[in-house]
Amino acid sequence: MNPEPKSYDAIIIGAGMSGLAAGIRLAHYEKRVCILERHTTIGGLNSFYRLDGRNYDVGLHAVTNYTPKGAKRGPLARLLRQLRFSWDDLALKPQLGSRVAFPGTQLDFSNDFELLRTEIARAFPSQIDGFDRLTAAVPDYDDLPLDSADASARKFLAQYLSDPLLVEMLLCPLMYYGSAREGDMDVAQFFIMFRSIFCEGFARPAEGIRPILKLLTRRYKELGGELRLRAGVKQIVHEGGRAVGVLLDDGTQLEAREILSSAGYVETMQLCDRADPAVATEAGRLSFVETMSVLDQPAHALGCDRTIVFFNATPEFHWQRPADMVDLRSGVICVPGNFQFGEDHSSEAGLVRVTALANFDRWRALAEPEYRAEKARWFDALSEVAVGYLPDFRNHVIATDMFSPTTVVRYTGHVNGAIYGAPKKRYDGGTFLPNLHLCGTDQGYVGVIGALVSGISMANRHVLQAG
Repeated sequence: MNPEPKSYDAIIIGAGMSGLAAGIRLAHYEKRVCILERHTTIGGLNSFYRLDGRNYDVGLHAVTNYTPKGAKRGPLARLLRQLRFSWDDLALKPQLGSRVAFPGTQLDFSNDFELLRTEIARAFPSQIDGFDRLTAAVPDYDDLPLDSADASARKFLAQYLSDPLLVEMLLCPLMYYGSAREGDMDVAQFFIMFRSIFCEGFARPAEGIRPILKLLTRRYKELGGELRLRAGVKQIVHEGGRAVGVLLDDGTQLEAREILSSAGYVETMQLCDRADPAVATEAGRLSFVETMSVLDQPAHALGCDRTIVFFNATPEFHWQRPADMVDLRSGVICVPGNFQFGEDHSSEAGLVRVTALANFDRWRALAEPEYRAEKARWFDALSEVAVGYLPDFRNHVIATDMFSPTTVVRYTGHVNGAIYGAPKKRYDGGTFLPNLHLCGTDQGYVGVIGALVSGISMANRHVLQAG
């Protein structure tokens, strides 16, 4: 005789940032919550691993949306209130300073918005009035025009800026850190990313993502939430037009009144047995490779003084899935040690990470020996590109690693290794079932803070406010 399935107020699929935040928010109100995670560790797109005695972060370059202690507005202040954390709990340290580098022109920026404005006035004097009007026209987070969220960011920018190079330079970091749409951005995503990167800025804990994940997990469990690792969801069971529970890979059945999925829209539809061709066409296509070079000394000691460098080798910024395995024309160089750590020395002081667009299908087609050889080849190629923007660090490398689009699929399940999920975002979190909701990347908020806010917002809207 089979036992009765265990029942919950809410089941959350995925123990990433959004899933953990949703779980904490619901557990605060004594909801019976279970978070299900297929893998052996938490974090999703923002996880970590250990290799040859060293810790590496996955995903996290920097926490965006940084605001100083005491700030009352913005996503960071909101999530602290909603999750009942203090500002000191996250132990965030602001960036030293970053850069957008295009041929013949560069723009430095920091967490002080005035630096970017000054740089634009210097490099594009004819555009500064338009930039000021653009800045004034970017709405606050609570006033996003969700009725026209998928309008073109390029068309919006064209209303204020006439120099195409400045447009490309502004879009480059925003797209790299948050656009699933090839060639453009949804205007709502542009507003979110413009505020989070340029108006607020970058920060990082000295020990990377691990302290934040431990904080979230500890609070969730203290509130009575249940977390199951190695508990992959095989199917979302629905009857009579409602989700009724899930079937796990091991055959276990669980019931729930509400289900929140951070797996992604297409992936969630597949779990509902709705993997028809129309759904498949909604999958994102933008994926990345990333190299990690561990140095024998802090990167800043070699003259690598920028926190993050967004580079592009041509006047036009190409944001699409490349035909080749990797697109070397643009990318992101992150030096995780270049934050204001002071005496809290970062364990990642001697690390350089280089990220570039990649073609999932071409990486997937490789047999294992070819895969290893291609990783080595592209690692060298990306390092060669990086030293065009940083002092040459290659003679100081003592350890390396690299991930590809197939790695993204292995650890996140995202179709096509699409880091930012489907191009079409569902800001209300809705699906074809009234009690199955999206949170995380495909709901519309990206980055660590964005994912946390997404989980909070969807838990509030679809579970707590719904009773």
